[in-house]
Amino acid sequence: MPASNRPDVEAPALPASPHEGPAAIYVHWPFCLKKCPYCDFNSHVRDEISHADWRNALVTEIRHFTGLYPNLKASSIFFGGGTPSLMEPDTVAAVIDEVRSAWAPESEIEITLEANPSSVEAGRFRAYRQAGVNRLSIGIQSLRDDALQFLGRLHTVEEALKALEVARDNFGRASFDLIYARPGQSLTDWRQELSEALAFGMSHLSLYQLTIEEGTAFYHQFQRGKFTLPDEDEAAALYDLTLEMTDKAGLPAYEISNHARPGEESRHNLSYWQGDFYLGIGPGAHGRAPHPDFGAASATAQIKRPEDWLASVRAHGHGTQDIETVLAEDRMVEALMMGLRLMEGIDLKALENRFGVAAATVINAEMLQELTAGGYLQQSGSRLALTPKGRPLLNYLLGKLLA
Repeated sequence: MPASNRPDVEAPALPASPHEGPAAIYVHWPFCLKKCPYCDFNSHVRDEISHADWRNALVTEIRHFTGLYPNLKASSIFFGGGTPSLMEPDTVAAVIDEVRSAWAPESEIEITLEANPSSVEAGRFRAYRQAGVNRLSIGIQSLRDDALQFLGRLHTVEEALKALEVARDNFGRASFDLIYARPGQSLTDWRQELSEALAFGMSHLSLYQLTIEEGTAFYHQFQRGKFTLPDEDEAAALYDLTLEMTDKAGLPAYEISNHARPGEESRHNLSYWQGDFYLGIGPGAHGRAPHPDFGAASATAQIKRPEDWLASVRAHGHGTQDIETVLAEDRMVEALMMGLRLMEGIDLKALENRFGVAAATVINAEMLQELTAGGYLQQSGSRLALTPKGRPLLNYLLGKLLA
């Protein structure tokens, strides 16, 4: 066990900052009823959970960050996991109340909770709305029962449809996730499934191609040849179809995998993609916190194992395991990498002003010219964005552009 995980060892200290301005607040609930075979998030299955202990610990860690950054304004709260819809509504309410008290927002903030559509969890949706949640993100993943079984999900399509109805009735803003490019999925199959999804009239959809992450159950099955995925051309065709159908339905892509009606974009996730500050609360949560040096940030990582995080919060008031200073130049690189995920791209001049770093010091000018001439990137004034041709190749292009 690393020394920083032990409650009897002094936890690392973050540099305080008088920074005034918005920050997104991420709250991690690490527990699930079952580990999905494709998931590489910090999620754990436990037979028993003391909800009172977890409620107190989450509030305590928020208060720790409040002491360091008293002048922040919460721009959003996002309950992620794990499975946050296993949280008691009282815990959700306590966290929301503490954030509002600590970093009083200047206007109504977006408060999102990730939820699964099982009957038990859907029964809590109304209580979460009363607790202060105003946006729900539901992990449907598929509208086909055989695909749900393959993906290791515990709900059925029937439960998913009922959960969507409850969400639509109780939340002004709701979104749901689907995973496509599954084994054997054809363009015809996906066209029909996506048509059904769009028919619900939700204001936001997150549509992810199935990827195989190292360390997951799917990774080992895939390595042993238990299943195959669509090849590169098939995956590209599925992606193009997704863009075409969502655009026609009035939910154009605003990020590579996210689609929304204008004005319904996830404001919390935009904070990540636009390189803003965010605080990570709970086991395994990461943050980019304000730093006393101009343009820099403090990269925080909380202890991952739930029991160790809980013990550290009891002993020290927080569960921070690692702290690193992200220099202005590195923040510039991060902002470029994340911002190019957005359809609107990035404003290089705005980033230069924010970080005090010239874009030319991190971008390979020769490669930028080559990729633009090749039709992968487009530049208008100081704004740089991927073209439709370049979007499926984002990681490859970043490797060239930032080399």
